[in-house]
Parts: sequence; structure tokens; C-alpha cells
Amino acid sequence: MSYVPHTPADRAAMLAAIGVTHDDELLAEIPPELRRRAAFTLPPACSELELDRLFGGWAGENRPAGSMLSFLGAGSYDHAIPAVVGQLIGRSEFYTAYTPYQAEMSQGLLQATYEFQTMICELTGLDVANASMYDGASALAEAVLMAMRVTKRSTIAMAGTIHPRYRRVVESYVQGLPCTLNTLPVAGGVTDVGALAGQLDASCAALVVQHPNFFGCLEEVDALAGAAHAAGSVLVVMVDPISLGVLAPPGSYGADIAVGEGQPLGIPMNFGGPYLGFFATRKELMRQLPGRIVGATVDPAGRRGYCLTLQAREQHIRRERATSNICTNQALTALAATVYLSALGPDGLREAATQCWDKAHYLQQAMTRLPGVTAMHAAPFFKEFVVTLPVSSDQIVRRMADDGILLGLSLAPYGEGMEKGLLCCVTEKRTRAELDRCIQTMAGALTSSRT
Repeated sequence: MSYVPHTPADRAAMLAAIGVTHDDELLAEIPPELRRRAAFTLPPACSELELDRLFGGWAGENRPAGSMLSFLGAGSYDHAIPAVVGQLIGRSEFYTAYTPYQAEMSQGLLQATYEFQTMICELTGLDVANASMYDGASALAEAVLMAMRVTKRSTIAMAGTIHPRYRRVVESYVQGLPCTLNTLPVAGGVTDVGALAGQLDASCAALVVQHPNFFGCLEEVDALAGAAHAAGSVLVVMVDPISLGVLAPPGSYGADIAVGEGQPLGIPMNFGGPYLGFFATRKELMRQLPGRIVGATVDPAGRRGYCLTLQAREQHIRRERATSNICTNQALTALAATVYLSALGPDGLREAATQCWDKAHYLQQAMTRLPGVTAMHAAPFFKEFVVTLPVSSDQIVRRMADDGILLGLSLAPYGEGMEKGLLCCVTEKRTRAELDRCIQTMAGALTSSRT
């Protein structure tokens, strides 16, 4: 079939058919000051070799996190990834696999997804997990929607210590719904348990917390669970999967829904994605689970097989009965997480978590011995912590980057009074020599910033 150019008359007819008279009307939602009016100045055409050199030069101007000493966190973490992860997920039968539509034709992928679900249940201490979500933020938003369905209530109490960008995703999901998001007060880097009495009432569908939270602090989850359940609310907990190597699983302290970002489980930082969301819940709430579940069964000959046992999404059942319109699962990244957890095992995960804990505390103690540097919070923390600097954190972060060290995340954009706040993360990859180098370089940057 050949392409036939549109004539001016054809163009006018198409515009008229959708009720507009000019192309500019199609861009009416974009503010005029953001629209480019000047003509594009494009370089002359070049050969493939020249283009490769041009793009290679631009790429060479980047400084990948892998080439620097990274203490960044806040949802994307520089954890060690065993070589076996890339080796296995790079096999053609896995690398090209997509989410299963005809389950009986995808036994290998279904088995891998079943194992992923099983491991998420073991990590979280809950009864059932789905076949993964897009990422941690969307998993949290789906948990909020699920809590509203379960309780038939419309108010959500969200801890003020939840990652601000995760909260924005939740706000996007509930926009247009009869839902009210209330932010709980923060005291000392954690949720103020004493202020819950006025927040949790008969209209509250869920208490939503992050543990460890955005600041890296550990929440008082037992007290939060008791307060939520006393009000008849669902407790939604967002967790770091690596932390579950040493911290109690959400199911043990009464979480009804546990979600999280699976990127630490063998997935590179990848410029921010694709990542992996995980979602687990109690058996009693299973029918309201978004997405789908892979189950194990046997065929008429008694042979083990796998199939989709719950498909409560709008492509499988009537739209008005669907629990979610999420269309896929992150099959390849879920496989990476499965291989990662299989390679480490319980002991390996515990060792990785213990190293994160020990090394983060070593760095925090060393930082707070520097003149003018103080810990912002006294609460216990896992692998992330916040320090207050004597000068702008943006300034120190830029200076350290020039020396090849990504010191952490400046909290200046995250609220009034946070201009000198710095969020640092330490994973098991960091060595004692690297931690000491960070402190030495930071001491020099702080000294030069005062002169």
C-alpha cells in the first residue's frame, strides 16, 4: 500500500471533522509561552559514520553513576547485582518474553512469575502477591484504590514521611475520584503517632506509611498498625525489599497490603527505569487485588502446570467490575528480581541488608564528626539518613560531583527549611576505603565553601 500525501482540501476536511479550523487549536492545552515559534536549525545531513561519531561525542560528555562513587538513594539504589542475573535474563526465551495472554503457551514465563510471587510472599509475610506492577509508585497508588474498594470509604491518611514523588503519583491516580488525601504530621523524621487520633475515623479507608521512610527512618509500625485497625482502616505499608533481610516483614506487624519498589532486587538504576513494583496482601482481600495472579495446578495426566488464576483487570472482565486497568506486568524485571533472590537466598539477603545497615551508620557517624554537620533526625534508620550541613547542600553536592562523588540528594526542593538537608544512602557495594574517601573529600568541600 503506497502513501498518498494529503491535499489542502483533505487537511481542511479532517480538521473540520474533529471540530477545529487550524492546527494551532490542537495545541491549545499547551501554554503559549512554552510553544516554540522559531524555525528549527538543523545541521546538514551526514553519513552513518559521521552520525555515530557525533552521538558518541555527546554520550562521552555523560558521567554515568557507575563511573562515580554513588551515595544516591531516594528510590533508586546502587546495589550489587550478581552476574548470573544478566546472564539468565539475557537468554532469548526470556529477553523477548512479554506478559502472558495465552497462558497455556507460556509455561516457562508463567513458572518464573509464579516463583516471583512466592518470593514476594515470603519477603512480606503476606498470603498472596500479584504478577508485579509497573513500579513502586504506581503499586502504592493501586494499594490506595484497593483500600477504598475494600472499606467502601473515601479518605486516605498518608504519612508525611512518604516519598514526595510517590505521593504525587497517588494524587494523579485519585484525581477525579471522591477521595480525600490527608497528610499526617511528622515528628523527628517519623509519623507522629500521638496525632493519629484526630486523623483516623469512620471515613478513613487506609493509613499509608513508608518503612523505612523517605528520610530513611524506621517508623513505629506496631503502633501505626494498632491505630489503623482500631479505626477499621486498612494498613498499607511501602517497604524496601532489601531491608526485609533484617527488619520484620509487614505481615508480622499487621499490614494488610505491602507494596514496594523492586529495583534493588537485581535491577540497574537505568536512568530511572524500567523498574518493578511488587504488591502483596492478605488472603481475605485477594479478590480486590489489581492485575493478576499466576497459580500452580496439574493437568489431566497429573503433570504440574501454571495458569492465570485471577484476572481481575478490564481486558479480561467487564470494565465496571475490574479492580484496575493496569495492562501488563514487568515480566523481564520481575524475572531479574526472581533470579537475584534465588542467587542470594535468605542468608545472602540478610548479609546484604546487614552490610547496608553497618556501613550507613559508619558513614553517618563519620559525617557528624565534621564541623557543622549534624544528624537531622534521632530516629533509627536502615541504609539512608539525613544530615544538616553548615552550608547549602546543593553547593556541596556540586563540589563533590566534580571530584567524582555523588554525595546524595539535596533536600532543598523538598520543603521549606530543607535547604541544608542532605539525604545519603549507603549500600553493600561501598567499601571502607570509599567511605573514608567520601569523608575526606567532604571535609575539604566544606572547608573551601567557608572561604
